[in-house]
Amino acid sequence: MNIVKKMGQLVLAASLVMSAAVQAEVERFTDPYQMISVVADHAFSRLAQEKENIKANPELLRTMVHEELLPYIDVRYAAFRVIGNHIRSTTEEERDAFVAAFQEYMISTYAGTFTLYRDQRVIVEPGQDVGNRRVATVRTRVIDPGKPDITIEFKLIRHRDSEYWQVFDMVAEGISLLDSKRAELGGMIRQQGLARVTELLQERAKQPIELAEPEE
Repeated sequence: MNIVKKMGQLVLAASLVMSAAVQAEVERFTDPYQMISVVADHAFSRLAQEKENIKANPELLRTMVHEELLPYIDVRYAAFRVIGNHIRSTTEEERDAFVAAFQEYMISTYAGTFTLYRDQRVIVEPGQDVGNRRVATVRTRVIDPGKPDITIEFKLIRHRDSEYWQVFDMVAEGISLLDSKRAELGGMIRQQGLARVTELLQERAKQPIELAEPEE
């Protein structure tokens, strides 16, 4: 299996864990373990229910990610981590534009990996007392029939002005999604500037969602 397909499966696993059923009002969680557990329970039933509609129109996956996944991700915090030290040489307008483009790019990325769904299920580790910590790690195991289990760690943050948790990174089989994006985009930001990288992300986000071919 090539590395691109492998990464796609890892991101899919993370997507499945973090998705949640559509609700009239977004549910917030003061317990990071409960958050991951609850959204995991809903993820597979939603994908199963939408399977035929998705086959007819894969672009529906963007809506699913936007409605169900984004409320549980601190996109701005993650985007600023990607910018890193380059943030000192950017304007507020440039940063806001990058965050918006980064969000749409991630929606496109996760929507694409949702097409790899093949009846996987997730086991979340037992909850622990996080006390007054602001950052927590929740470990999960993704079970894909006929394949080795995938270990995924979710990194969550609870900011000082909030009691609720949000995900800002996931580490799948030792690979940090945030670090990989920072490595991919950091050099581009340094060489071409944040505004140009924002344009590139906008272009990538517009690529159509195509159904993945079943793995033989």
